[in-house]
Amino acid sequence: MKKIILFILLVAPFAFSQNKYLIYLKDKGISPTNALNKSDALYKEALSQLSAKAIERREKVMPANQIITYEDIPIKKDYITQLENLGIKIENKLNWFNAVSAYLTDAQINKINELPFVKEIDPVRILKYNPENIVEKQQLNKIESYTSQADYGLSYGQLKLSDIPIVHSKGINGQGVIIGILDNGFHWRDHESLINKKVIGEYNFVFHDSSTEPQPGDSPESGLHGTYVFSILGGFKDSSMIGAAYNASFILAKTEDDRSESHIEEDNYAAALEWMEGLGVDITTSSLGYNIFDDTTYSYTYKDMDGKTTICAKAVELAFQRGVLTFTAAGNEGNTSWRYVDTPADGLHIIAVGAVDANNNVAAFSSRGPTYDGRIKPDLVAQGVDVYGAAVVDGFSSYGYNSGTSAATPIASGCGALLLSVYPYLTNVQARNILLETADNYSTPNNDRGYGLISAEKAIEYPNLSDSSNNFKINKIFFSQSRIQKGSAEIHYSNTDSDFISSNFSYDGSLKYNFTLPQMSNGQFVNFYFTYTDTLGNNFREPSSEFYSFKYGQLDITTGSPQKSITINNVLSNNYPNPFSTSTNISFVSQGNEIARLIVVDAIGQTVKILFNGVAVSGINTVTWNGKSDRGIKCASGVYYYILTLGGKNYGNKMVLLK
Repeated sequence: MKKIILFILLVAPFAFSQNKYLIYLKDKGISPTNALNKSDALYKEALSQLSAKAIERREKVMPANQIITYEDIPIKKDYITQLENLGIKIENKLNWFNAVSAYLTDAQINKINELPFVKEIDPVRILKYNPENIVEKQQLNKIESYTSQADYGLSYGQLKLSDIPIVHSKGINGQGVIIGILDNGFHWRDHESLINKKVIGEYNFVFHDSSTEPQPGDSPESGLHGTYVFSILGGFKDSSMIGAAYNASFILAKTEDDRSESHIEEDNYAAALEWMEGLGVDITTSSLGYNIFDDTTYSYTYKDMDGKTTICAKAVELAFQRGVLTFTAAGNEGNTSWRYVDTPADGLHIIAVGAVDANNNVAAFSSRGPTYDGRIKPDLVAQGVDVYGAAVVDGFSSYGYNSGTSAATPIASGCGALLLSVYPYLTNVQARNILLETADNYSTPNNDRGYGLISAEKAIEYPNLSDSSNNFKINKIFFSQSRIQKGSAEIHYSNTDSDFISSNFSYDGSLKYNFTLPQMSNGQFVNFYFTYTDTLGNNFREPSSEFYSFKYGQLDITTGSPQKSITINNVLSNNYPNPFSTSTNISFVSQGNEIARLIVVDAIGQTVKILFNGVAVSGINTVTWNGKSDRGIKCASGVYYYILTLGGKNYGNKMVLLK
């Protein structure tokens, strides 16, 4: 039987024009500083381009009167007309960047540069895989030891590693979630595991039509990789293949062109994200990880992997700002001279997914961090070695094994879809934090495996907050609820320094528990934990020794020591917020005229920042850390410790910096 490989598709050479450019425009007919009004024609036009689902998603993360920003305003039609009058055929319109792409001659470039509304012209970079990324091919008839789960066939093990089958067993399967996949095309009608999928939209950004299947003149390899990825995420064929979020709805974009190995033009990727966002995707996932161009004159360097340089990275950040939960492959450069994550995995909020084997060991090929600006990457890992999926090249019912971070990514994005499926009110920020918080390396993140192995079960079991008119509700699922004595599940909560109050949960009789907190002042810390008794009389506490904490008025829950207002009996406070991304506050109490020294150290004990070194005032002393070292350099995401020396004694605590 024919073998397939994941990383590089070998095809006959094909010459591509190197004359595609991005034409950036100076304005949109209004200034970026102008306030947008709902009654403005441009505002209404931009709003009309969004589906109801996109508007609903944006309203979760953007102020109700600001869900349209300057980036959303359409490109001025008069500018498009003037360009077309020069004989220029527009390829992609990028509203978010106020730019269009087109193939240009030197003569056309000279004419365009004379137009008063043109800001600049830049070549579109043509990204491609590095041929060194090839990993040894796997036999299609390989038999694994985990085939006892007959319903899943040979796909069971890769899902079991991330605790997905137990989530499926509770009826959670991705229903109600829309996932956008960006890849090299899809043979989804030609494979048994995908033919019945709910595909609600597809577009080919290479050939500019509505079919993501191979086109006349396309590479024969087109769509093989995308089909494989799609099956891992959404496939379903009883006893053969089950994907991580098999009951979700999907939007498909062909953004890669296989006629010259595997490559993508950056404007295709950005255009696809903008299109998907407008259609209402909840999640986007891509298997793209690039740093080398067809013309090495325009290749990126490691310095560009800072989350804000490449068009791909900037596009995913704009999608995230609009409420989309974004995933991408970290890259397969871990054992090459490049080594680091590629773009768009360097994005600020995109979840870059690394690869582990079936024993949760990081694969040698999985790209490492940090980003150039020091952030931890990858963010999460999933199985990416020997991952089972559709091999449509060998027939309607054919499957095979491959390896790569692009095999791990659909498992991780599937976990995100399961979380949003059961808790559709979660924002993308909440979902991202929960997925990282519940990974197996969260307390000691590093640049090999990030925050660790993703777990659908742990993410869904983790408590979360919903808000209705400033009434905050704590929501919780116990996957062992069938073993909980009826009425025994309780929540115990306190605000700041008050005693804990115990209360019963509301229970929907099936899966979900919830508790509505009494009104409190915004900014107060709330600490809580759960207890229950099983049917054998055993008592349980969750978390077993620490507390869940959040700041009233905010939606992010952390695990750790109880957050408290500082009092004379508490010399050193817990920092807040924790985790933090931009700054955090640390307070300590002094009797007055005491020499105090407060420092931040990293995980290996090296001093990062001296926050206070002098005479403390009587009472509360508060300092703020902005996440930078004494040299003014932004510190990498991770665990840090702050240590106070006061009155001859040392006090310390842990904090987490997230970027």
